[in-house]
Amino acid sequence: MMDGQDRVFDDRTPGVEHEESTANFLSYTAGLGLAILATIGSFVVSQTNLLWAPGIPVGLVVLAFAQIGVHLVFFLHLGSGPDNTNNILALAFGVLIVFLVITGSCWIIANLNANMMPMSVSMPR
Repeated sequence: MMDGQDRVFDDRTPGVEHEESTANFLSYTAGLGLAILATIGSFVVSQTNLLWAPGIPVGLVVLAFAQIGVHLVFFLHLGSGPDNTNNILALAFGVLIVFLVITGSCWIIANLNANMMPMSVSMPR
């Protein structure tokens, strides 16, 4: 019979080998700390004169990518090892789909806007 303590530390997602390390409290705490720092950093960048005004969007984009990286590594445990190839391919496919949806939406909106502009029609006299 298995007690609750054994089950908590031995449960792994399908496909994870028994030799691989599981996530621990320290990795989640480090991820939370880095995520909070990136969030505070984005507020500092946007609300102060720390960066030159045209550089604020670039700083926010950099902090957004840092936030995404922290979440992927510390919370989703996405690594670059050979055992994570399927996870990385799934992530790349998701990014492709999001890119296609955003690009297609912008394209459609731009064409709708171009078609809705009033045309100068000369009236016969």
